[in-house]
Amino acid sequence: MSAVVSTPTLPQSPPPPARRRAGQRAGVLPGFGLSMGFTLLYLSLLVLIPLATLPIKSAELGWAGFWSVVTEPRVVASYKLTFGASLLAAVVNLFFGLVVAWCLVRYRFPGKRLVDALVDLPFALPTAVAGIALTALYANNGWLGEPLERWFGWKIAYTPVGIVIALIFIGLPFVVRTVQPVLEDVEREIEEAAASLGASRWQAFLRVLLPTLLPALLTGFALAFARALGEYGSVVFIAGNMPMVSEITPLLIISKLEQFDYAGAAAIATVMLVFSFLLLLLINALQFWQARRGAGRQP
Repeated sequence: MSAVVSTPTLPQSPPPPARRRAGQRAGVLPGFGLSMGFTLLYLSLLVLIPLATLPIKSAELGWAGFWSVVTEPRVVASYKLTFGASLLAAVVNLFFGLVVAWCLVRYRFPGKRLVDALVDLPFALPTAVAGIALTALYANNGWLGEPLERWFGWKIAYTPVGIVIALIFIGLPFVVRTVQPVLEDVEREIEEAAASLGASRWQAFLRVLLPTLLPALLTGFALAFARALGEYGSVVFIAGNMPMVSEITPLLIISKLEQFDYAGAAAIATVMLVFSFLLLLLINALQFWQARRGAGRQP
């Protein structure tokens, strides 16, 4: 008898999945076309169309009229105050935001969760409430304003200094919440390795930690700066609103609207819109840089 030799059958591999078109990915949403269409419709109705009305309305002035409105001495003074105070507040938040994020990540202390929750208070607090509270605190008869003016001669409320304080208050969470997750991902072994090689704490921070935190710091700085440019509620009460002295650009736009000068208000708002778009491009570029740096550090 001849033995029958059976050849083992190899398991068949499943057929390769059908190649999807560009832009198509599996997911719970009903499809790329419908999702993208809804996204574009939503953004157009709520963002693009309202913003497009600003240059369209300001075009009624003509180029000469537009340039005359946006370069008035009162308007230029409001630009200088708005951008200068926003820049100064963002720089202050850049430093103190890093300190707050460092304390929340690297140390344990009683009330840590409370402090962590208080960082988000400017997000939840109505800006008008914050402005009234800061004005009452730093006014001539306030808890802090009175001793500062009596002992040092410093007047805070109704001056550009009060505007900077209000912008620091509303911009601090942006830096803290941007730096905090990056700092949590930094491994302690990196600092220990630097210390074992003879580096001091300051050298380890400058040469090891700071390059890692720099993209997050720049992103938080840009977010705080952009937020301060458009702030109105927390500033209008403490600013004093004196033309050429403590009048911010958003308040000037409101004044134009109250005078039924819609084209002039749209012209000033268009200038602010251009700067906002430039800041948006800067923020996205910083986030892209941060993502590439993070991908480059992965093994």
